[in-house]
Amino acid sequence: MSGSTRDNPAKVSFASMIGTAVESYDFFIYGTASAAYFGTAFFHSDNAIVGVLASFATLAVGFLFRPLGGYLAGHYGDRLGRKRVLMWSLTVMGVATVLVGVLPTYAQVGVLAPLLLILLRIVQGIGFGAEWSGAVLMAVEHAPERKRGFFGAVPQIGIPAGLLLANGAFLLSEALFTGDWVWRAPFLASVVMVAAGMYIRNRVGESPEFAKVKSAGAIRRTPALDVLRRDWRVVVRIMALRLAETGGYYVTTSFMLSYVVLASLTDKQNVLLGTIVGSALGLVSHLAFGALSDRIGRKPVFLIGSIFTIAFGFPMFFLVNTGAGIATVVAVALGLLFSHDPIFAVEASWFAEQFPSEVRSSGISLGYNGASVIAGLLPFLATALFGVMGWVGPALLFVALGAISTFAARFCAETAPARTGSTAARATDVSAVRNR
Repeated sequence: MSGSTRDNPAKVSFASMIGTAVESYDFFIYGTASAAYFGTAFFHSDNAIVGVLASFATLAVGFLFRPLGGYLAGHYGDRLGRKRVLMWSLTVMGVATVLVGVLPTYAQVGVLAPLLLILLRIVQGIGFGAEWSGAVLMAVEHAPERKRGFFGAVPQIGIPAGLLLANGAFLLSEALFTGDWVWRAPFLASVVMVAAGMYIRNRVGESPEFAKVKSAGAIRRTPALDVLRRDWRVVVRIMALRLAETGGYYVTTSFMLSYVVLASLTDKQNVLLGTIVGSALGLVSHLAFGALSDRIGRKPVFLIGSIFTIAFGFPMFFLVNTGAGIATVVAVALGLLFSHDPIFAVEASWFAEQFPSEVRSSGISLGYNGASVIAGLLPFLATALFGVMGWVGPALLFVALGAISTFAARFCAETAPARTGSTAARATDVSAVRNR
């Protein structure tokens, strides 16, 4: 298939979404396992909070290495193409995930067990960090100019789809298995999903925007370094914009899964159910918010999510603290639907429109994954704050994340063509790029 061919946008977006769902499944099952199982399986401690903290520390390790994956994906995505990076990221992620499923536990090999877990989590972090930019750019760069918000939101559905699959896998596994097989089975099942994702992704062509840059001889030798030197302020703004979405998500899901157990409020299954309900709604809400951003702009839709995060921090914990299962389900589902989804839906188009096409993969990868360093520490931080301040600590953390992202949005220009009256992709014009 020719690199200059513009495939059907729906086909490309769907292929990107499937691959993202697979990688998200791989990454999210680790978060669920960390909250519910790894504290006792891999760490020797008689204190429940200490075990959870140790488990969340390994969860954070994956996030710390996502910027490395983002740097590599950005560099090679801008030099070799978006598609090639996508295939490699899926392979790396799949292999690491399956290997987690066969790891020995602390009871079997002692301290070697958590060391191996950390090593595989590092590999997972690199693989997942390499995933996002290529997936969304394939969708955005194949899409019609005035529908980039909608088509860019399609791969984002892969995140709630992966989350839905991950939590569904654990609910099913808990019903079918006992002992270590409860957490091993979801990891081992990843091999089938990765194979399907590879097959689907291989059937679409390269991004037409990358093909233009390549044919014009405008490929940069060091695109990621160029972004860090020239556009670092944009990268920092993107990191700040993501905190309400990614940080709020992990407080709502991974931390909440541990919180209801540590505080003896309700069964953790209610958090899983709320996550499933919110993720199912996200399959539709992302598309709706993405399409809305094509009509009213990226920033107004983004602010729906960031301002809701500020407003919902304490009410979310009020609901969960009732101990009622239905209240917990509602709290988690609402947190995902209105704190996460409006922001995440517009990130693909809004972030991509901040950079010219010859450094676009690098720019959005560095910004997106840079925020992950902070986000990965948040379940650990929320647990520590709970140990010191009770539920008020993580509630304040949730509010603060929304406030930071809302403040950062003030300094970001609107890019949707419907609002600007001009092409959002003007920076992709190759002649302008070469003279940049």
